[in-house]
Amino acid sequence: MISNPFKKQLCDGNLLRMANDSIENLSTEDRSFAPSPEFAAQANAKSTLYAEAEKDRLAFWEKQADALVWQQKWNTTLEWEVPYAKWFIGGKLNATVSALDRHVAEGRGSRTAFHFEGEPGDTRTITYADLLAEVSKAAHALTSIGIKDGDRVAIYMPLIPEAVVAMLACARIGAIHSVVFGGFSADALLSRIQDADAKLVITADGGFRKGAAFALKPAVDEALKGQTNVSHVLVVQRTGQETAWVEGRDLWWHELVDHQSPTHTPEYFDSEHPLFILYTSGTTAKPKGIFHTTGGYLTQVAYTHKVVFDIKPESDVYWCTADVGWITGHSYMVYGPLINGATQVIYEGTPDTPHKGRIFELIEKYGVTILYTAPTLIRTWMKWGDEFPNKFNLSTLRLLGSVGEPINPEAWIWYREVIGGSNCPIVDTWWQTETGAIMISPLPGVTETKPGSAMKTLPGISAKVVDDKAVPVPNGHGGFLILDQPWPSMLRGVWGEDQRYKDTYWSRFPGIYFAGDGAKLDNDGAIWLMGRVDDVMNVSGHRISTTEVESALVSHEAVAEAAVVGAADPLTGQGIVAFVILRGGIEHANGDELVKELRNHVAKEIGAIAKPRQIMVVNELPKTRSGKIMRRLLKDVAENRAVGDATTLADPNVMKLISEGLKSAKDED
Repeated sequence: MISNPFKKQLCDGNLLRMANDSIENLSTEDRSFAPSPEFAAQANAKSTLYAEAEKDRLAFWEKQADALVWQQKWNTTLEWEVPYAKWFIGGKLNATVSALDRHVAEGRGSRTAFHFEGEPGDTRTITYADLLAEVSKAAHALTSIGIKDGDRVAIYMPLIPEAVVAMLACARIGAIHSVVFGGFSADALLSRIQDADAKLVITADGGFRKGAAFALKPAVDEALKGQTNVSHVLVVQRTGQETAWVEGRDLWWHELVDHQSPTHTPEYFDSEHPLFILYTSGTTAKPKGIFHTTGGYLTQVAYTHKVVFDIKPESDVYWCTADVGWITGHSYMVYGPLINGATQVIYEGTPDTPHKGRIFELIEKYGVTILYTAPTLIRTWMKWGDEFPNKFNLSTLRLLGSVGEPINPEAWIWYREVIGGSNCPIVDTWWQTETGAIMISPLPGVTETKPGSAMKTLPGISAKVVDDKAVPVPNGHGGFLILDQPWPSMLRGVWGEDQRYKDTYWSRFPGIYFAGDGAKLDNDGAIWLMGRVDDVMNVSGHRISTTEVESALVSHEAVAEAAVVGAADPLTGQGIVAFVILRGGIEHANGDELVKELRNHVAKEIGAIAKPRQIMVVNELPKTRSGKIMRRLLKDVAENRAVGDATTLADPNVMKLISEGLKSAKDED
């Protein structure tokens, strides 16, 4: 392991020490890595981009928008009435024309769009011409069952090419896709179908994970027992497993899609036409439907993909390891790379199936040049050991990226040295579902990087670190990360909940977008992201609301009350630790059996990713006299720290009992 001064800070959970509503700057990092002259000479991004954007921000974004195919040019670049932005007003375009048709029309149809690798080892090579034909057929199929412009379509699939085809087919006909991660439960799927009022669900019989087939269709069937307006379920045959069928409602993908015409004339839609809804955890139990529109979103994902990843579509093989169920998969596996004509890898399975070197094996096999992955996976690789990457030839790699949460410097250095052979620039990116595209990142070939820092805002973006009065903090200080100018790919709202949009993102600092993250500026002005400042936990790069997990626990008949905290975890970033008070007067399981039952219950309610690492049954929770649960104190206990000031508690002795009890509570197996 590489020694570094940040390790203790990151692993003992002391990242978010709040004082007067700002975040203390507790750590320093002195190492830096300048780009090589060779990389800088060939880089897409030049340092002049910053000055260009600074001189005339709107002209800068107009230039980026010109990279798309517009059927009709816009007449107004930006209309901004806090908190509502409209970009490229009057412009008309179709997302798939920029992503597919133009590449084929300009002679790039034979270029590989995707190398698909199934977990069992089956492979498919899909060219841009192939992809256009498949999307065209799927567009005809959707139209044939009554899906039209503005309709919502839920997509609940494994990571297979048809998931991408389904998204693009929706975009082609103006339907709004809502992708639901295939690991979510039937209940989570139902809530998202209902909120978006989806007419169609596209799914698969199942997929392959950890060496075995898993089923997806039963979760759809279970979800659709609830009240919905879904008229059809379109099912991809992936595993061939026996699948229950509802005649008249359920349709096989291969029977409906395969015989359709491979040519399709696209419609063009207004720049502000909604492209997709993607649900993210909120600070209440109900997920938020973040929606993005077409012109601004595509402009920024294409631009950021080009400059942050230095994409050379003629020669690069790019691999973003995210699932399409998350925003990273939308922006940096589907829309951004395809608009830029990139060749990509899609892998269905898990990193340790059939062996722990699987990802490295595929890097070698396909000659991957750019890898974009999450710190969770990087830390897992570190845990498994250098022997696995060392078995494979990773010399084709020329750039590495990180996404999902701040990367600790130790993992950053390991990533650089062991995976990148000490000669790949690392782009550590900060952005959110809400921002749509990367906002803060080094520019490879330009930025002298520091391990663990996202460095500075991209050209065209304005972010600041401020105190609790929205005053920018000086270098060497911490506070809240805010965005004070609109950006093209920004969310346009929360689907169907306008007030929630205003309350969630625009109320902390009037007229300013508050991202919910803490950050600091080091003495050189580099930005360091320091995690969430609210009760949203970051587990393996996924934002999960404490309230959502608490609600799931309390929905179990044995639980009267629950409090959940995210405790620092060296592997997943944060692990979920739950404290529950049981209901009296009812029979229920006890001890380990109850804990197992509660974990499984949470998985059923909101998905396996939210299973608590530890659950402790307590008689009382630390509450103020007004009844507010002091999660800060629970977090102290969960992270093995001395408990902070407990003088405001109604019962000061409660923390001593909880501290003693948690030490004996087992971690999840």
